[in-house]
Amino acid sequence: MLRSIATSSTRRFFASTAASAEKVWQVYLSGEIHSDWREVIARGIESKQLPVQLVSPNTSHEDSDDCGAIILGMEEKRTNWDKIGAGMNNIRTKNLIEESDVVVVRFGEKYRQWNAAFDAGYAAALGKSIITLHPPSISHMLKEVNANASVVCEDTEQVVDTLAYVIRGDLSKPRDGDSYLPIADRLGAGNPNP
Repeated sequence: MLRSIATSSTRRFFASTAASAEKVWQVYLSGEIHSDWREVIARGIESKQLPVQLVSPNTSHEDSDDCGAIILGMEEKRTNWDKIGAGMNNIRTKNLIEESDVVVVRFGEKYRQWNAAFDAGYAAALGKSIITLHPPSISHMLKEVNANASVVCEDTEQVVDTLAYVIRGDLSKPRDGDSYLPIADRLGAGNPNP
């Protein structure tokens, strides 16, 4: 059963006004291209029927590397080849991040994601909402990136659940199961700031 931040009467009001013109959120998925994390998030968004359009950089490593040489012709030096391809990729990346409501930045343990770190910095400079996604083992090396993120997630399910909460106010069952304790109960009865 899902929990919601709205009361039943306000939920009915918001549901009736939002049904006809529900905002479609653009979510940019930045980060490593060697696993299926984007597809997992897409399936989660689809299963929750969230109004989300997912966008990302070109996830074909070969195309991303070779686009400049394919379109403009071969270059003598690899540095020129990389610069031309990076410039073309930058057009896509900058525009999609600028148009996005939320930027999800995935970091993994195996590959160095310099592009993802750059995307996170660019999104932060634009004031975009950032969600980072990475295993706890690399939290220390990402502390500055995480400090600029609104949410730090450890798995794709947390990303989807965060989006469901942000977009619709839906809360899934607590991850901690029966050991979950609401903050008002933790602080105790009579706390002036429950």
